[in-house]
Amino acid sequence: MVFENSDKALLSTSALINMATTTFEGFGTAAIHVGQEPEKWDMHQVVPPISLSTTYKQGNPGEPKGHDYSRAGNPTRDVLQENIAALEDGLYCRVFASGLATTMSMVNVLKVGDHVICSDDVYGGTQRYLRKVSAPHHGIEVTFVDLTNLDEVKKAFRPNTKMIWLESPSNPLLKVVDIAEVSQLAKQYNQEIIVVVDNTFMSPYFQRPLNLGADVVVHSITKYINGHSDVVMGAAITNDEKLDQHLFFMQLAVGAVPSAFDCYLVNRGIKTLHLRMKTHMENAMAVSKWLEENARVERVLYPQLESHPQHKIHMKQARGMSGMLSFYLRGGLEESRKFLSNLKIFILAESLGGYESLAELPSVMTHASVPAEDRAALGITDNLIRLSVGCEDKEDLIADLDQALKAAIPKL
Repeated sequence: MVFENSDKALLSTSALINMATTTFEGFGTAAIHVGQEPEKWDMHQVVPPISLSTTYKQGNPGEPKGHDYSRAGNPTRDVLQENIAALEDGLYCRVFASGLATTMSMVNVLKVGDHVICSDDVYGGTQRYLRKVSAPHHGIEVTFVDLTNLDEVKKAFRPNTKMIWLESPSNPLLKVVDIAEVSQLAKQYNQEIIVVVDNTFMSPYFQRPLNLGADVVVHSITKYINGHSDVVMGAAITNDEKLDQHLFFMQLAVGAVPSAFDCYLVNRGIKTLHLRMKTHMENAMAVSKWLEENARVERVLYPQLESHPQHKIHMKQARGMSGMLSFYLRGGLEESRKFLSNLKIFILAESLGGYESLAELPSVMTHASVPAEDRAALGITDNLIRLSVGCEDKEDLIADLDQALKAAIPKL
C-alpha cells in the first residue's frame, strides 16, 4: 500500500490507521482500507460481507462471541463505524438510521433545563427538532445565534448552557463559523459544554472539526459520505469515550439504527469519496465563478471564492470546499420558479451530496419549516437558490444554468 505524496509503503494496519487519523495525507488509502481487513472474515473476503442475521449464537448463556442482537451491534455496521471514525480523525463513531436520528441521539444527552446555543440558519430539520420537540416536550432551552459574530456568541452563554450546535458552512447561507474560536470560547466559559459540528456540507475530506476543538462531529451520511442518493443514514464521531457510550446506549435503547445492507452500501460509497469531492469542488468553483459574473445573478455564496465574507476563516480551517453553493437571482418567487422548472441537468429536488446535480428553493422546500419572519431576517428569501453541484461535465452544468436563467429572466 502506497500513500499519495508519501514514500511510506507496506504499512501495517495499525500504522495505516494512525497515519490516516493524524494527517490529510493518505485519505483515499484510509477510505479504501481502514476496517476492511480481509483477515476479519472466514474466507478472507476483500469486500466485507453483509451480515443480515438479527441474532447470534451464544456458547454459554450471557456469553456472546461478539454481538448478541443486531440492534446493539452488527459486523457490517462495525466496519463502517471504524472507517468513518478514522476519516474524521476520531476514536469512536456510531451510525444511525438518519441524520435526524443522529441529531436526536446527540441532543438526548441533555436534561430538562439545559440550554443549547445553535446556529441561526441551521438545517431546517435540526431547528424543527429543537423548536418542536426538544423545547416543548423535553424542557430544553434553545437560543439561535449568528455564530459568525463572536460577540453574539459570548452574550448567548448562560450558566445552564450545555451544548453548542453549529454548521460550518451553514445550510443554506454557507456562513462559515470559526470552529476553533467558538470551541475555545465554549471551553473558557464552561469545560463541560459540548461543541457539536455538523460537517455534512464538507465531508471529512475537506474539514475535520475534531482537530479544531469540537467534541462531536455529526453527518447526514445520506449526503457526501454515501454520495449516491440511495441511502438515508447519519453518524456521530467523537474522541470522548463517555459521549460514545451515550451514543451506543441510544443505538441500543432507542433503536434508530441502520440496516446491514445500508451500511454495506455506504461502505462502498466511501471508497470513491476522495475522488468525488475533488470533482465536486472543481465543478462548483467553475459554476460559482460563472454565476458571479452573470448579470442575472445578484450574489453568489461559496466559501472558496475570495468574495465570501468568511473566506479567510474557511481557508484557515478547511482544505477545500464541496459542491454546495447558493446564489440570489435577480427577481422573486416567480423568477425562481421559472428558473428551477427550466433546468434540464440540475434536478429540482431536496437533499444534496450525490453524484448528480440538484437545485432547490430553500424558502419553500428544505427550510419551509423555519418561521417566515426568521427566514426573512436571515436572508432565506424567495430568490435564494441552493445548488448541489454534482460530478457531471462542468461545461454542461454551466450551459444548463445559462439557458434556465435566460428563460426565467429574458430581459435585463
